[in-house]
Amino acid sequence: MLDIVFLAMFLVLPVMAWSIAAVRRGHYALHKRTQLVLASVLLVAVTVFEVDMRLFTNWRARAEASPYYPGGVYWALYVHLVFAVTTVLVWIWVIVRALKRFDRPPAPGSHSASHRRWGWIAAWDMVLTAVTGWIYYVLAFWL
Repeated sequence: MLDIVFLAMFLVLPVMAWSIAAVRRGHYALHKRTQLVLASVLLVAVTVFEVDMRLFTNWRARAEASPYYPGGVYWALYVHLVFAVTTVLVWIWVIVRALKRFDRPPAPGSHSASHRRWGWIAAWDMVLTAVTGWIYYVLAFWL
Protein backbone atom coordinates (compact mmCIF):
# COMPACT_ATOMS: atom_id res chain seq x y z
CA MET A 1 0.00 0.00 0.00
CA LEU A 2 2.88 2.39 0.70
CA ASP A 3 4.10 1.99 -2.85
CA ILE A 4 0.62 2.42 -4.32
CA VAL A 5 -0.09 5.61 -2.36
CA PHE A 6 3.37 6.95 -3.27
CA LEU A 7 2.63 6.46 -6.96
CA ALA A 8 -1.03 7.52 -6.75
CA MET A 9 -0.08 11.00 -5.60
CA PHE A 10 1.66 11.48 -8.97
CA LEU A 11 -1.83 11.16 -10.49
CA VAL A 12 -3.80 13.07 -7.86
CA LEU A 13 -1.93 16.35 -8.25
CA PRO A 14 -2.33 16.62 -12.04
CA VAL A 15 -6.03 15.71 -11.78
CA MET A 16 -6.46 18.39 -9.11
CA ALA A 17 -4.65 20.93 -11.30
CA TRP A 18 -6.80 19.96 -14.29
CA SER A 19 -9.94 20.45 -12.19
CA ILE A 20 -8.79 23.90 -11.11
CA ALA A 21 -8.05 24.78 -14.73
CA ALA A 22 -11.53 23.57 -15.70
CA VAL A 23 -13.26 25.87 -13.24
CA ARG A 24 -11.14 28.79 -14.49
CA ARG A 25 -12.55 28.10 -17.97
CA GLY A 26 -16.09 28.20 -16.60
CA HIS A 27 -16.67 24.44 -16.39
CA TYR A 28 -18.15 24.55 -12.89
CA ALA A 29 -20.07 21.27 -13.03
CA LEU A 30 -16.98 19.44 -14.32
CA HIS A 31 -14.92 20.94 -11.48
CA LYS A 32 -17.54 19.85 -8.95
CA ARG A 33 -17.73 16.29 -10.29
CA THR A 34 -13.97 15.96 -10.51
CA GLN A 35 -13.42 17.23 -6.98
CA LEU A 36 -16.11 14.94 -5.56
CA VAL A 37 -14.67 11.91 -7.38
CA LEU A 38 -11.14 12.84 -6.30
CA ALA A 39 -12.23 13.29 -2.69
CA SER A 40 -14.13 9.98 -2.72
CA VAL A 41 -11.24 8.05 -4.26
CA LEU A 42 -8.79 9.59 -1.79
CA LEU A 43 -11.09 8.81 1.13
CA VAL A 44 -11.26 5.15 0.13
CA ALA A 45 -7.52 4.98 -0.62
CA VAL A 46 -6.52 6.61 2.67
CA THR A 47 -8.91 4.38 4.61
CA VAL A 48 -7.52 1.22 2.98
CA PHE A 49 -3.99 2.55 3.50
CA GLU A 50 -4.56 3.24 7.21
CA VAL A 51 -6.13 -0.18 7.78
CA ASP A 52 -3.21 -1.82 6.00
CA MET A 53 -0.62 0.20 7.96
CA ARG A 54 -2.20 -0.45 11.32
CA LEU A 55 -3.16 -4.12 10.89
CA PHE A 56 -1.00 -5.78 8.24
CA THR A 57 2.18 -3.86 7.37
CA ASN A 58 5.09 -3.42 9.75
CA TRP A 59 6.47 -0.29 8.12
CA ARG A 60 8.93 0.23 10.98
CA ALA A 61 10.63 -3.09 10.22
CA ARG A 62 10.99 -2.05 6.57
CA ALA A 63 12.28 1.41 7.55
CA GLU A 64 14.93 0.10 9.97
CA ALA A 65 17.33 -0.44 7.06
CA SER A 66 17.29 3.29 6.29
CA PRO A 67 20.25 5.31 7.58
CA TYR A 68 17.67 7.95 8.57
CA TYR A 69 15.74 5.63 10.87
CA PRO A 70 14.47 6.49 13.41
CA GLY A 71 15.21 10.23 13.71
CA GLY A 72 14.83 11.50 10.16
CA VAL A 73 12.11 9.03 9.26
CA TYR A 74 9.93 9.98 12.22
CA TRP A 75 10.58 13.68 11.69
CA ALA A 76 9.51 13.36 8.04
CA LEU A 77 6.45 11.32 9.06
CA TYR A 78 5.32 13.88 11.64
CA VAL A 79 5.70 16.78 9.21
CA HIS A 80 3.78 14.78 6.61
CA LEU A 81 1.00 14.01 9.09
CA VAL A 82 0.55 17.71 9.86
CA PHE A 83 -0.22 18.37 6.21
CA ALA A 84 -2.18 15.15 5.68
CA VAL A 85 -4.53 15.77 8.62
CA THR A 86 -5.08 19.44 7.79
CA THR A 87 -5.73 18.52 4.15
CA VAL A 88 -8.51 16.15 5.18
CA LEU A 89 -10.08 18.74 7.47
CA VAL A 90 -9.82 21.62 4.99
CA TRP A 91 -11.09 19.52 2.07
CA ILE A 92 -14.12 18.42 4.08
CA TRP A 93 -14.71 22.06 5.05
CA VAL A 94 -14.45 23.26 1.43
CA ILE A 95 -16.63 20.48 0.01
CA VAL A 96 -19.40 20.69 2.61
CA ARG A 97 -19.62 24.47 2.31
CA ALA A 98 -19.63 24.27 -1.49
CA LEU A 99 -22.41 21.69 -1.53
CA LYS A 100 -24.48 23.85 0.82
CA ARG A 101 -23.80 27.28 -0.67
CA PHE A 102 -23.53 26.87 -4.43
CA ASP A 103 -26.55 26.57 -6.69
CA ARG A 104 -27.33 23.43 -8.65
CA PRO A 105 -25.97 23.42 -11.29
CA PRO A 106 -22.95 25.18 -9.79
CA ALA A 107 -22.29 28.76 -10.84
CA PRO A 108 -20.41 31.73 -9.39
CA GLY A 109 -22.18 33.38 -6.48
CA SER A 110 -21.74 35.04 -3.13
CA HIS A 111 -19.75 32.07 -1.83
CA SER A 112 -17.24 32.15 -4.71
CA ALA A 113 -14.57 34.33 -3.07
CA SER A 114 -14.51 32.26 0.11
CA HIS A 115 -14.53 29.00 -1.87
CA ARG A 116 -11.67 30.20 -4.04
CA ARG A 117 -9.57 31.19 -1.00
CA TRP A 118 -10.22 27.96 0.92
CA GLY A 119 -9.92 25.89 -2.26
CA TRP A 120 -6.43 27.24 -2.85
CA ILE A 121 -5.53 26.54 0.77
CA ALA A 122 -6.78 22.96 0.32
CA ALA A 123 -4.91 22.59 -2.98
CA TRP A 124 -1.61 23.79 -1.54
CA ASP A 125 -2.15 21.63 1.52
CA MET A 126 -2.60 18.65 -0.81
CA VAL A 127 0.59 19.53 -2.68
CA LEU A 128 2.48 19.73 0.62
CA THR A 129 0.91 16.43 1.73
CA ALA A 130 2.20 14.78 -1.44
CA VAL A 131 5.68 16.32 -1.27
CA THR A 132 6.17 15.51 2.42
CA GLY A 133 4.81 12.01 1.81
CA TRP A 134 7.34 11.49 -0.96
CA ILE A 135 10.14 12.77 1.29
CA TYR A 136 9.06 10.40 4.06
CA TYR A 137 8.87 7.49 1.62
CA VAL A 138 12.33 8.16 0.20
CA LEU A 139 13.93 8.60 3.63
CA ALA A 140 12.26 5.50 5.05
CA PHE A 141 12.34 3.06 2.16
CA TRP A 142 14.69 4.14 -0.64
CA LEU A 143 17.85 5.23 1.14
